[in-house]
Amino acid sequence: MASRRDAAGRLPGSRHFPRRTGRGRRPYAAPDATMAPMAPTFREKLDAAVRRNHSLVCVGLDPDPALLPIEDAAEFCRTIVEATADLVCAFKPNIAFFEAFGDAGWETLTETLAAIPDDVPVIIDAKRGDIGNTAAAYAHALFDALAADAVTVNAYGGTDAVEPFLEYADRGILVWCRSSNPSARDFQDLPVEYEGKMRPFWQAVVLKARDWNRKHGNVGLVMGATYPAQLRQARELCPEMPILVPGIGAQEGALQDAVTAGLTAHRDGIIVNASRSVLYASRDKDYALAARAAAAQLREHVNRYREEPILPRER
Repeated sequence: MASRRDAAGRLPGSRHFPRRTGRGRRPYAAPDATMAPMAPTFREKLDAAVRRNHSLVCVGLDPDPALLPIEDAAEFCRTIVEATADLVCAFKPNIAFFEAFGDAGWETLTETLAAIPDDVPVIIDAKRGDIGNTAAAYAHALFDALAADAVTVNAYGGTDAVEPFLEYADRGILVWCRSSNPSARDFQDLPVEYEGKMRPFWQAVVLKARDWNRKHGNVGLVMGATYPAQLRQARELCPEMPILVPGIGAQEGALQDAVTAGLTAHRDGIIVNASRSVLYASRDKDYALAARAAAAQLREHVNRYREEPILPRER
């Protein structure tokens, strides 16, 4: 395939960024709670990227062999990163798509992470959830071995499942509360009594995440774009916490409704993720240019909705 890169190896329309150096690997042990968090924290890095790139857009990195326009998944991901890094507030590799490649997938993931600029936060979408030493091992793998800035977690096991992640005060822990799939209601909408009030189960998870956030201020939520009414309720319960919003694009989440429902009073606070609609905007030789165009258009639309007046929230 003929290359579109210039003499310096750059794609037309893209900027050159220093590659990510990582935070260095820590020994396999729980983090020392007495140590000051490394600077910048996930939230600081996220806020800086939002301001610098004027963007709430996150590009999900999901290398699907059935959709890849080239055979080399690592090259594909690196090229997407290079083409879109100045348009986003974060990148979100979904670890399942890398694990599916077996041993080669881990190499692809580490190469992808190395290509992401240091000043763009990495959210590894893993939704890990277990207890005790297993949860601690998951946290070590994601935060130390892979140097993720933030991860998604599954809180079904309660505080024990999340606590090892929370101990990393400088990293972000995004708690899966309301997903974007149609059958999310099977469990997430079940009524439960929490704090003396009947609520859907997902709201109980939101409130527990809010409690966990009080210690280090490093917790956020995951709320699907396909349920904007619930997203608005989550924002009312957590006025300042960051919310990752998947389901934009290929899952046909209503963008305007999701953005207006999830914004904070400061017109930020949401991480609008798009994966397939950006990655596979073209499955031909121009895939990088098409991905850049799709990400730029999404950023433009999100910013337009950010500027619209925020209607009073229902009580």
